[in-house]
Order: sequence, then C-alpha cells, then structure tokens
Amino acid sequence: MKISSLIHCDVYISFEQTSATEIESPLIKNELNLAVIGLGYVGLPLAVEFGKKRPVIGFDINQQRINELQSGFDKTEEVDVVSLKSAHHLSFTTDPSELATANCYIITVPTPIDQNKKPDLSPLRSASEIVGKLLQDGDIVIYESTVYPGATEEVCAPILEKFSGLKYSADLPTTDGVPCFHLGYSPERINPGDKLHRITNIVKVTSGSSPEIATCVDHLYQEIITAGTHKAESIKVAEAAKVIENTQRDLNISLINELTIIFNKMGVDTEAVLEAAGTKWNFLPFRPGLVGGHCIGVDPYYLTHKAQNIGYNPEIILAGRRLNDRMGQYIAAQLIEEMNTKSIQPDGAKILIMGLTFKENCPDLRNTKVVDIIDELKHHNCTVDVYDPLVTSAQSQSEYNLSTVEAPAEGGYDAIILAVAHDSFRDLGIDKIRGFGKQNHILYDLKYIYPKHQTDLRL
Repeated sequence: MKISSLIHCDVYISFEQTSATEIESPLIKNELNLAVIGLGYVGLPLAVEFGKKRPVIGFDINQQRINELQSGFDKTEEVDVVSLKSAHHLSFTTDPSELATANCYIITVPTPIDQNKKPDLSPLRSASEIVGKLLQDGDIVIYESTVYPGATEEVCAPILEKFSGLKYSADLPTTDGVPCFHLGYSPERINPGDKLHRITNIVKVTSGSSPEIATCVDHLYQEIITAGTHKAESIKVAEAAKVIENTQRDLNISLINELTIIFNKMGVDTEAVLEAAGTKWNFLPFRPGLVGGHCIGVDPYYLTHKAQNIGYNPEIILAGRRLNDRMGQYIAAQLIEEMNTKSIQPDGAKILIMGLTFKENCPDLRNTKVVDIIDELKHHNCTVDVYDPLVTSAQSQSEYNLSTVEAPAEGGYDAIILAVAHDSFRDLGIDKIRGFGKQNHILYDLKYIYPKHQTDLRL
C-alpha cells in the first residue's frame, strides 16, 4: 500500500497530535521500505542505524565501495565491523533495479563546489535521475545533501517529475487521484572522525512537502535518533538551517584568522590572547587555522550563490571565505620569513608536512587546505615531503597528484610543519618529531599540539 492511500486515514491524521510512543502508525511500522542512495560519510552510518531496525537497501555507484562494505570494511572509518554486522536488515548494491521494492528513498550524495566555487549539483542530479526512474505513486524522496534554500524543490523535484512521469505534491488534499510523489529534507550533521557526536545522539532537523509528510519523515527519524528531532516548518527552512550552521562557523574562524594575522604583526601570541579572552563566560572558543573539508569550506558558497541569484551580494560571508581560502599562502609565507631569519635558504630547502587530511584523526582528503601550503612552498622551490599515516600514497596521488612518504627521514628536514593534529603525532612526542629536523631547523606547529616553548613558530 502506498502512502497516498493512507494520508486520510484516522490513524495517520491523528499522530500529528500524538507522540511516537503513544501510537504505532502502520505507515511507519510497515509501509516505508527504505533505500539509502550514496554510502559515504553520511549515507553509511544512516543506513546502518536504520538497518538495525528495518529492511534497508544501501546503494552506491562505486562497486569497490560496495565490495568493501559487503566484506565488513569501511574505509571512512565511520562504521566499524561490529556495527556493520549488527545491521542485520541492511543489504548493498550498485544495481538500480534492486531498489524497485523501495517506496522511501533517502539521498545522501556529496554536494561539492566546482573550480569557480559554484555549487556542483551533478551528483545530486544524477541521484535524482536514478530515483526518478523508479518512483511510483505515493513514494517519498528525502534529501540529506547540503544545498541552498530552495534547491530540493527547484532543482530536484523537476528531475524526479521528468523521469517518473509523476506530479510533485506539495499540497496533498488537492492531488487526490493524481499520481504523485512527496519530498522530505533532513540535513546531515555528520562530523567525520568524531567518535563522541554520532548520528543517533545529534538532534535531527526534519521537514516535508506537506504537514502530513513532515510528520511522516519526523517519525521515521525518531526510530533511530535518541537525541530527538526538530520538525522545521518547511523544506526551505530546513535547508537554510543547515547551510547557515557551517557559514556561521566559517565566519567565526575567519575572524580569529584575521586577528591572528594582526597579532602576529604586533608580536603578540594569539593563543595567550584567546586564553585570556576565554575567561569571559560568553566568549566563543574558536581557534585559527585552515578551513577545508566538504562542509565549512564549501557550504557558504551554496548560500552566496543563491543570494547572488536573487540579486543580493553577501559581502560579509564572501569576505570571510576569501580570508580563510588565503590562509595556506599566509602560513607558507610565515615559514619562509622565519627561515630567512634563521639563515635557512628556502630555495632547495627540504620541508616535512605532517598531516594531509582536512581534519584530525580522519582519513578524509576532500578539499584539504594543506595542499595550499604545499603548492606555495613549491613556488619557492622547496622540496616537500608529506607524511600522513591515515592516508595512502595511492589516495593522495588520485586526489591531488601528491606522493606521501611512509616515514619521515631522520635528521633530513630544514623545516617541519605540524599541519594536522592527529593523535598519532601527539603520541610520537616532541623529541621524535624534532629528530626529523636537521641541527638547524624550524618546527611550525599550526595546531598548538605542543606547548609554545617546544616549538619555533605557531599560527
């Protein structure tokens, strides 16, 4: 039975005013057959949690990814073997025809930016086309991919309509008898590498194309989200809420980065300033650094793209983005200046970069800004070795045409940059890391891994 035949039944209408614990809706308990489209950092944990409770089909276009998951291995390290095995109702496939039994599709594909820093919606369009060819009357499509406000209904809905031949229903009572599909939007809040904040204990924002569908989507996520859900009043509100989460963080970091540049010119230690300011109860504890990854360094461009399309130029957001995007060049310039101060010739100098991923304790290389430091140093004719135990040389070659070393050379470097705060770098200890340098070398600690007196340069 499809959802369109249930929307007017007394049981379904009643749970708009009834909590999930007070009623077991047949719509949620029996009628939603799930498929998760895209099994990356977002999709896999979601599919696993639902797969512990109900049948779920996990779909990805990458056959190697599917083979690895079927063998119990997750290269993103977001889901361990035990959790994968505990999802007894979860199956994996690259064959779209195997999704035909589903009537609720959750799309979790990436939404990157292109070389011009414009939204690249090609993965979202492709996923919508795949699902559109499978849609039947009454099916629900829920998007989790980060987009600008309006994208789900303005970009995705027409694709679904085109390939399904169905009508997008944003107003259920007026479409009785007309074959249609419904939309939901529940933005992902995955924090890669974070073992404390997991999908189940982060409040989930939900929404739907009508009050009835919004309630249906909300109750579905309540099955797995122990932290609770927040039902937004519309899909656009949910989209906007997601995109401003990371825009706000981006702007706060850009402010601290600019303050750091100012303090460095004044000869004032930024960390000491932040520690002093942090004694006030409402001071926000942001720290300077590189802003990469697939969220903070990307999402603001989705919002600014939409703003410009409606005739508004977002000056503050774009200013923050420009400053954060220049930090790699600034860091390299700082190091070159310090090398000159210590009579270390930059031309031909050998430099070790420790860490390549966009954040600590995470193998994710997407949009890492460490590569900006590397590129700038190469412009000064430096020889750069990159060491990151979480990344294989094949991965770095594929992503950035960079080779990594299996181990740094003892006593071989004129400068060492601690670019990522992996626990393994803390575990090495300062003496071991110093041992990678020549007798006269510079240790630049971007992440404040070690105390100030043990390093030569900090951001």
